Amino acid sequence: MDELQPGVYRHFKGARYEVIALARHSETEETMVLYRPLVGDPALWVRPLAMWNEHVSRDDYRGPRFVREDASV
Repeated sequence: MDELQPGVYRHFKGARYEVIALARHSETEETMVLYRPLVGDPALWVRPLAMWNEHVSRDDYRGPRFVREDASV
């Protein structure tokens, strides 16, 4: 499975998330990131690892979608 360490990550728009684990999609075997927002609704979410790791180009920002902040919440 691809490497992504659990910990706190900041989205390029500013929100912070806790990455809990990596998982594999049961049908496609695509690697997914299991995470939750650190503010607001604590629901668990999944996003494809490829999307998590991609670079974005929006308005005046060009860079990674998520940046790791810390290894603990």
